Amino acid sequence: MKTIVLGAGIIGISTAWHLLERGHDVVVVDRQPDAALETSFANAAQISVSYCEPWANRAAPWKALKWMFDKEAPLLLRPQLDWEQWRWCLKFLAQCNDTAFERNVQQIVALGAYSHAALKDVVQTTGIEYHRLERGIAHFYTNRKSLDDAGHAVELMRKFGVQRRLVSRDELLQIEPAFKAYGDRITGGTYTSTDESGDARVFTQQLARRCAERGAQFLYGHDVLRLNKIGNAIDSVAITARQSGASGKKDIILKGDAIVVACGSYSAPLLRSVGVDLPIYPGKGYSATFPLLQPEGAPMVSTIDDGKKIAMSRLGDVLRVAGTIELGGFDLSLDSPLARARCHMLSRRIEETLPGVCDTRTPEQGGDPQYWTGLRPATPTNIPFIGRTRVGKLWVNAGHGTLGWTHGAGSGKALAELISGAQPAMHFGFLGAESGLPGRSTVAA
Repeated sequence: MKTIVLGAGIIGISTAWHLLERGHDVVVVDRQPDAALETSFANAAQISVSYCEPWANRAAPWKALKWMFDKEAPLLLRPQLDWEQWRWCLKFLAQCNDTAFERNVQQIVALGAYSHAALKDVVQTTGIEYHRLERGIAHFYTNRKSLDDAGHAVELMRKFGVQRRLVSRDELLQIEPAFKAYGDRITGGTYTSTDESGDARVFTQQLARRCAERGAQFLYGHDVLRLNKIGNAIDSVAITARQSGASGKKDIILKGDAIVVACGSYSAPLLRSVGVDLPIYPGKGYSATFPLLQPEGAPMVSTIDDGKKIAMSRLGDVLRVAGTIELGGFDLSLDSPLARARCHMLSRRIEETLPGVCDTRTPEQGGDPQYWTGLRPATPTNIPFIGRTRVGKLWVNAGHGTLGWTHGAGSGKALAELISGAQPAMHFGFLGAESGLPGRSTVAA
């Protein structure tokens, strides 16, 4: 079969790799000049099966209201004149109960475990190096209530096979001594030794190179104009080169046996154009990458700071710190007062928790912090959409939210199996008739 994959982030490239493994001819289209230059570019770097917790829980509505006027809030709703935003929020509220939370955790953890195994297989097969650290993920708390709540989360995760455990402050500081200077404010934490970290961009770009070596065709620098639908099936995909100053450009028409939409947050409007309506909304996330001034004092265990809901991961001679979600449409600006406040929060928090370890100076002070923002394609449940739609030949692999790196390898493998007529070995509600599961059948077209 010839399969066209739209999108060259971790999800699209993983899909392409596993399709090639199964003998498909693959064409990958992306508007950027290389793979992983949008949402996969500078994320938190964590493979966090143990922290696959949905945003929607019974406390989320109150927290969201409380945070609405806080520029540094972990979850910030910026109301827009946008029906899609409000519809997404209503669906999100419907998931803010204990029953839905547990149901969603089960699905997300199932995909996370499957994906982690798939990632290990790809790494073993390819030998890709991407600043991988297999030292687990630690999570520290600075107040007793949050730590008590974490105990309930640990019990739920262990119920579904994740070996996350509570640890005392002393044990957490033995696991990661880098936070000793901040230790008197830590009340305790959790730790999962089986989690890991690494650079998603480096991995994705290296995997894309190997896909090309195996015969995949890459059309970088091309915009997807439209999906051409005839009857109830996709006949072709219209794309165009986006070189600056090009005149008289003509549409390029691509035809294939299957078309995979893996365009992150941009998947939803593209799918709606052919009658496939999925609740995927962009969540703007921020990261900063700081050079290390004291490498010996930097953490080697990827860590989550619960106080600010940010993650820190060592990537060679730099530290990546990432976090926060901002629901405000497709805005990618880094120069607004709000964006600057959120970026500076990351710098300030690193100095509070790891004083003097990183060069957090601003450019005006002579520093070179690499601030970045990307749009996380979020669903109200945090469960991605993977599978076929009711429109013939049209498949989707999108909606991974903050877990694209964690779920990428498995999502790509699962979709490649479905396209090839196989059933992935996990209990997950795939789109389409292949799943055989109630409640997550094919979406209406």
